[in-house]
Amino acid sequence: MKKLTSAEEEVMQILWDLGKGFVKEVIENMPEPRPPYNTVSTVIRVLEKKEFISHRQYGNTYEYFPLIARDEYAKVHFNGFLSGYFNNSFPKMAAFFARENNLSIKELEEIMRMTEEELKKSNTQDHE
Repeated sequence: MKKLTSAEEEVMQILWDLGKGFVKEVIENMPEPRPPYNTVSTVIRVLEKKEFISHRQYGNTYEYFPLIARDEYAKVHFNGFLSGYFNNSFPKMAAFFARENNLSIKELEEIMRMTEEELKKSNTQDHE
């Protein structure tokens, strides 16, 4: 799966949040100063060419929707990030973020609790 540019990721984040949308709706969900219509339309056409989104046509208007799920994209690129920067070591990455973000013991315990819950959910789903 191709890595998206920051502009493409911004549009994808909006479409993932909306589920579907017209160019005008994408622009309305962007922070100020908003880019011109033509710029966003171009980014959307590139995303469509990369097969990240598709569209439904209503007359002369196009409604766009994601073909790739946010989780799917995040998983592929997170694994590349983990291997490229932390030698595939989750503990090294967690230690880095804990240090860089000055996390408290309470915050680290919350991360552990959430991780345990996710593992339990995953194990339950695997056995169904």
